[in-house]
Amino acid sequence: MKKSVALLIILCLATLLAAGCGGGDAKKEQAKPAEKVVLKFGHLADEKNTWHLGALKFKELVEKNSNGRLEVKVYPNEQLGKEKDLVTSIQTGTADIGIFGETLTTFGANKTMMMATPYLLRDAAHLHKVAGGEIGKEIEKQVLDKVKLRVLAYFERGPRDLTSNRPIKSPDDLDGMKLRVPNVPLFVAAWQALGAKPTPMAFSEVFTSLQQGTIDGQENPYALIKSANFFEVQKYLNKTSHVRGWIYVCIGEKKLRSLPADLQKVIVDAGKEMQKYENQLFLKEEAELEKFLKSKMTFVEVDKAAFQAKAKDAVLANLDAEQKELYNKIVTIK
Repeated sequence: MKKSVALLIILCLATLLAAGCGGGDAKKEQAKPAEKVVLKFGHLADEKNTWHLGALKFKELVEKNSNGRLEVKVYPNEQLGKEKDLVTSIQTGTADIGIFGETLTTFGANKTMMMATPYLLRDAAHLHKVAGGEIGKEIEKQVLDKVKLRVLAYFERGPRDLTSNRPIKSPDDLDGMKLRVPNVPLFVAAWQALGAKPTPMAFSEVFTSLQQGTIDGQENPYALIKSANFFEVQKYLNKTSHVRGWIYVCIGEKKLRSLPADLQKVIVDAGKEMQKYENQLFLKEEAELEKFLKSKMTFVEVDKAAFQAKAKDAVLANLDAEQKELYNKIVTIK
């Protein structure tokens, strides 16, 4: 009898132990890992552009340092829409990250006009002091407040230079020159003040218009002068460097704040590394582009001080009070 009771107790304990172990397994099966967060990163450049290569570096860093909890999908060539459309998409949550310039003025961030104001920034060193300093933080804060986008990085843009079939050394040489410019009122006003006849025109029409003599010149950075083959229809590259600027990589603030603090840090840190990486690529590419264009065109050094002085009043007339205040701060930075 005693043996039977003892055996029964042992069987009960075994059953309870088995049930306990089984319950543990069930709990383990129910505890699924957190779902991976996918970030959609769109921009307008092609796959060879340093912006795209910078975006790929960001993707690599984010996915590695989040241990796979974050995935970044990069969409070049305006696959997620043009700049304005992409801003709206990020605000509504159908996209997450984008690359934006002075387009942000149309969303209320009027200080971003400093990113493309003629003859505001003297050189690359001045640009980095502005974009990477207190004024840059001021502009970034307005982007956050007005557009609800958090700036993760800025990329230096190549200076815009003037191409022509006659050398341009001073504003006097521009007299009556028919010059294609983007449809940006500030650009049109500046070139009118300098003595040219600015003609807003779609970029796709510029080569043929130069070839046919409809216009006499155009202005763009090295990269676009080369990619559009303007050197085939223009003899001179005049180093006006009339617009120096930068562009921002931004993430939707709502999206960023929806993530755990450790993942937010992964994204912010990756943005800083992306900025350094892209700038190295940019500087290398600019040197290579200059070497190529010098083999195709004659470079002309211009009287930049004369250009700046003649354009200044027209530029200021097209800035609002807040922009003028920032302009005056920027020009005094040494």
